[in-house]
Amino acid sequence: VQLQASGGGLVQAGGSLRLSCALSESPFSIKDIGWYRQAPGKQRERVATISSGGSTTYADSVKGRFSISRDNAKKVNLQMNSLKAEDTAVYYCKLGFYEDPWRYLEVWGQGTQVTVSS
Repeated sequence: VQLQASGGGLVQAGGSLRLSCALSESPFSIKDIGWYRQAPGKQRERVATISSGGSTTYADSVKGRFSISRDNAKKVNLQMNSLKAEDTAVYYCKLGFYEDPWRYLEVWGQGTQVTVSS
């Protein structure tokens, strides 16, 4: 399975961007798909996740501004509104799935840069 992230760019504070994560194939047993970000000099952090059942989680810093959703079995989106300068980071999508009942795997996509100018 390969993940392709897209949709990053440069936007002014207060603006919006929509990131997409496309899967090359849909594994049989997906645990969840998530968006993570890493700003310069900082550790990678979880932004939002969506489980196979549709449950979502958000980092406190993005609650009420970001929304994660699934278009279909092979595409997950992250709608980012009211962007702030501190949202500037490289954003990555990650897939967690079970290759079989005893083997849990994670696959990361390449990052997409989001830059918010203040």
